[in-house]
Amino acid sequence: MTQADIAIVGAGIAGASLAAMIGDRARVVLIEAESHPGYHATGRSAAFWSESYGGPWVQPLTTASQPWLDVHGFLHPRGCIHIADAQGQPALDALAAEMADCGVAHAWLDRSALEGAIPGLRPEFTAGLTEPTCRDIDVSGLHGDFLARARRAGAILLTDAEVTDVARTEGGWRIGTRAGQVSARLLVNAAGAWANRIAALAGASAVDIQPYRRTIAQLTTDPAMASAMPLVMDALGRFYFKPEAGGRLWLSPHDETPVEPHDVAPEELDVAIAIDRFEHVVDWRVIRRERAWAGLRSFAPDRLPVYGFDGRAPGFFWFAGQGGFGIQTAPAAAMLAAAILLGEALPEPVAGIDPARYSPMRFG
Repeated sequence: MTQADIAIVGAGIAGASLAAMIGDRARVVLIEAESHPGYHATGRSAAFWSESYGGPWVQPLTTASQPWLDVHGFLHPRGCIHIADAQGQPALDALAAEMADCGVAHAWLDRSALEGAIPGLRPEFTAGLTEPTCRDIDVSGLHGDFLARARRAGAILLTDAEVTDVARTEGGWRIGTRAGQVSARLLVNAAGAWANRIAALAGASAVDIQPYRRTIAQLTTDPAMASAMPLVMDALGRFYFKPEAGGRLWLSPHDETPVEPHDVAPEELDVAIAIDRFEHVVDWRVIRRERAWAGLRSFAPDRLPVYGFDGRAPGFFWFAGQGGFGIQTAPAAAMLAAAILLGEALPEPVAGIDPARYSPMRFG
């Protein structure tokens, strides 16, 4: 029996960041179903940090995370241009208004400026909006750093430890896993796409965290994508692409296909759709598809994260539903969740963020 104050189910970016931010203020055990943490979602990210991504209620978490990520060297210059054709112009206008309301830096680009920034851009894309604060993020380095911090603080990591059963005890919880039993006063559900399953085993509220498949392909093109080019995002969410090492390109059709939680793989149709859309954006030639992969993005019904104690199962804490923004918000989200979990005041970086907007109690 492994004993702890807090058992965290899931050692991806959510569970690892929370364990790191708890530090040595509680005994923590991380319970990971896979042999390597971060296998399903964290390790398959498109690896960019964008203040506008996720909408106005996610943006405060993203913005509050930037200083921590910068100080520790996990952000690198990239920039982003949101583009629109005539059909996408209303969406681009709405994005500009949202960015202005949230204080996210942005500027309009006319067709001439777009041609200079994105060579070969097809003429139907006539409007652009820059997001200069957009960065690349070192996902692997960040995740590894959180795990290392948690380990130095005394956290125990159990791998190959899929949860098989959960039971209430007089002092908290008993969690059965394939790596043995765990006893803890508090149970944190940071299981990502598997969050519903953990909640059901514990008799917690049915929040309905839905996993979605997201596809990315790595391509070589003619011309090769310049390393200094920005991330390019479609205002209507039909695609995004960005440079990768060696002149390669990462391309996504921005797909969101609801799936059951599993070791998801890319569908050939989604890759073909991505390439077709790309070839209708720029006049570049795709020479080779080098590889493709898919990851899971999990959302609550209102697409906001779920942080807080469950209203039905005492001592059960939600840290899930972080969609595609879990990595870029990780430091601030974990600071906020750790404070709630330990009954402490919110630390200064997140003191102005109202945790009630993310509470599972909002679902009744």
